[in-house]
Amino acid sequence: MCGRFTLITRREDLAADLGIPGTAVPVTLRPRYNIAPSQLVPILLHDGGVRMALYQWGLIPSWAKDPAIGNRMINARQETVAEKPSFRGPFRSQRCLIIADGFYEWAAPESGGPRTPYYIRRKDGKPFTFAGLWSRWKSPEGDEILTCTIITGEPNDLIAKIHRRMPVILPPENREAWLNPEEQDGQKLLSLLRPHDPEAFKMFPVSRHVNSPAHDDPGCIEPLEKPD
Repeated sequence: MCGRFTLITRREDLAADLGIPGTAVPVTLRPRYNIAPSQLVPILLHDGGVRMALYQWGLIPSWAKDPAIGNRMINARQETVAEKPSFRGPFRSQRCLIIADGFYEWAAPESGGPRTPYYIRRKDGKPFTFAGLWSRWKSPEGDEILTCTIITGEPNDLIAKIHRRMPVILPPENREAWLNPEEQDGQKLLSLLRPHDPEAFKMFPVSRHVNSPAHDDPGCIEPLEKPD
């Protein structure tokens, strides 16, 4: 599961690292240390051209009668994403990339007690992209909500030390194929969803300050101990 992440990279650096024009980055984008479900998150999608937008985290299928279903749809499992009714339509033609530069996972201690949050980021500090799906939902009154979900899969050797799953991170060379709405080969798309290179990332424990989504400040990523 992926339930919290960060995006604190400066707007100008974000554009350069993602290979998009600086004007494509929303001016309202600000550093976020504790992005939580139901909030607006930055994504890349292809709908006539690649662009960045802010979508609500928690996918609401277009056929849903109650938008509250999005609260349970923050993640889509790689193993069933092509088959589950909530996700198979977006998997065919509404794929996106959720932009982040770090994420959190919680490790359960062997002796029991409160779980310890860990912060995971690239060693070089650069942003990366989660594989995701997006959807457009309209109410009977005509109101529209644009939403997204993060795909999760098997952990790499680093994350496996603390958790059984991790968000699927797509490297730059696979982003174009994933975003292309004309790509309909399900097996080819699924083959892109692999555990990311563990050598590119580092992780360290942080305080339970991050447990509350009301906390969105540098204290969320402050190490409890000096990282290896």
